[in-house]
Amino acid sequence: MPARLRPTAPIAAEAILVGDPGRALMLAQELLVQPKMSNHARGLWGYTGVTHKGDELTIQSTGMGGPSAAVVLADLAELGVRRAIRIGTCTSLGSLQPGDLLVVTEAHPFPGSFRTDSDRKESRPEEELARELSEELPDAPRGHVVSLDTLYRPERDLPSTLAEAADMQTAGLLAAAAEHGVAVAALLIVTEKSDSGQLPEEELEEAAQRAGAVAAGVLSP
Repeated sequence: MPARLRPTAPIAAEAILVGDPGRALMLAQELLVQPKMSNHARGLWGYTGVTHKGDELTIQSTGMGGPSAAVVLADLAELGVRRAIRIGTCTSLGSLQPGDLLVVTEAHPFPGSFRTDSDRKESRPEEELARELSEELPDAPRGHVVSLDTLYRPERDLPSTLAEAADMQTAGLLAAAAEHGVAVAALLIVTEKSDSGQLPEEELEEAAQRAGAVAAGVLSP
């Protein structure tokens, strides 16, 4: 039995990972037929059911930050998850606008931030999953993300001007995925830009639903 998750229903081999437990519930209601709660331990709500195509899918919250995401991913790997897509949020560091969906091509940890035992300086998503996300979203930008252990502040010096966005989880999650042999990709919703304000909650929910539908389609072709 995993150390953190306490599954009360079978876990599917494919999963959508989100930070927010409330968003996990929303996507489960949107994407699954009669979803069953598969975990509520530690407030990490998870749901398992079948998609409208009839394929099994788990939607699991991972909490906040890279350390939480990494330990949840380790438990999911022990429970049989083999492919997963992160649906997360990020802050634009350049031309991305609130509401954009970013297909992550590489993730860097901010110096001093959480890293897994692999001590990777950067992590990349599983190539096939990332490619399929791009094919499903041909107009969506692709790019690098830098992951911080604290909320992004514009006055901070970031380690790379090549990063299109900042978040709190992707680098740690992708590094953990490589350690545990799980194929993981990431699709991020831009929710904030310093000169454009924040994405309204209703638009964030619509973007999450769109991203979730794309991820479910890629995991359950």
